[in-house]
Amino acid sequence: MGAKQNLAVNLGFAEDARLLIINCDDLGSSHAANAAIRRAIGEGAATSATLMVPCPWAREGIEIARGLDVGVHLTLTSEYPFYRWRSLTGGGTLHDREGYLPRTAAEVWAGANLNEVEEECRAQVRQALEWGVDITHLDAHMGTMQIDPRFFALYLKIASEFRLPLRMVSERHETQLGFDCRGRARSMGIVFPDNFISPVWGTPARGTLMRALETLRAGISEIYLHPVEDGPELRGYDLEAAALRADDYACLMDPEVKALAKRNGILPLSFRPLRDLMRANTQSMSSV
Repeated sequence: MGAKQNLAVNLGFAEDARLLIINCDDLGSSHAANAAIRRAIGEGAATSATLMVPCPWAREGIEIARGLDVGVHLTLTSEYPFYRWRSLTGGGTLHDREGYLPRTAAEVWAGANLNEVEEECRAQVRQALEWGVDITHLDAHMGTMQIDPRFFALYLKIASEFRLPLRMVSERHETQLGFDCRGRARSMGIVFPDNFISPVWGTPARGTLMRALETLRAGISEIYLHPVEDGPELRGYDLEAAALRADDYACLMDPEVKALAKRNGILPLSFRPLRDLMRANTQSMSSV
C-alpha cells in the first residue's frame, strides 16, 4: 500500500470516496451500555463496537452483539470510583492498592511492568476469541496503548500477532506525541483508517460528529462515541459523565445523523473490510 494512497482505494472505492466508521467504545462495561450499543448499531448510525473483556458485563455484551462487528477494547484501567474490575492475568503491577486496575492511564504508564501488560493484552484478545468473538480490530480504553511509546510498541506487536487493524492516532496527534506511530504500523503491514476524529472528552460528542459529517476528508475515517442507556444503572456507577454517555446514545439514534451522512455522500463502514484486507495482504506476503 503506497503511503500517499488512501485506504479507500485499496478497498476498491474511488480515491475521493468518503467512508466513516462510527465505533461504540465500552461494550461490556454495563448492561445499559450493552443494550445501547446493540440498538445504536442495529438501528442507529453506529457501525462497530469494542469489547472491554475484563468487565463484569462482557459476557452479556458479546451475546447481545452477536452478528455485529466487534473488536477488543484493550483495558488496563478501571476508572469509576466504586465500580471496579481486575485484570485477567493477575499481574501485580497492573493493580492499584485496592486490588483493581488503576483509575488513570498515568498510573498505568508509571507503574505497569511491560511484560505483564503484554501478557494481559494477549489474554484479553484470546479470551474474546474463546468466547466466539470474530474480532474485527483493536483499540485501547482511555488511550493507554497509544500515547506512551513503550506501550504503543506492544500495541503494534499484538495487532501484528493476531493480524488485526488498529485505531490509530491522527496525523496531528502524532506530531504532538513526538514519535512515529503511523509509519511504524504501516511498515509492519498493520491496517488503520486514514483519518481519526476524537471528540473532546468532557463535552458532548454530537457536535464533533455533526461537524465531521460536513467536513469529512476523502478516505476512511473513524470516530468513537460512548453510548449508554440513561437510568439508575448508569447514574449509579458513572458519577461524572453519565449525561455525556446518554447524549452519545441519543445522538447515534437520531435519524438526522444518518440522513446528513447520506446527503453528503458519506458511506458507513466497519472495521471488518480493513481486517480482511490486512489478512489478505499478509497471506500474499507469506506466499511469496
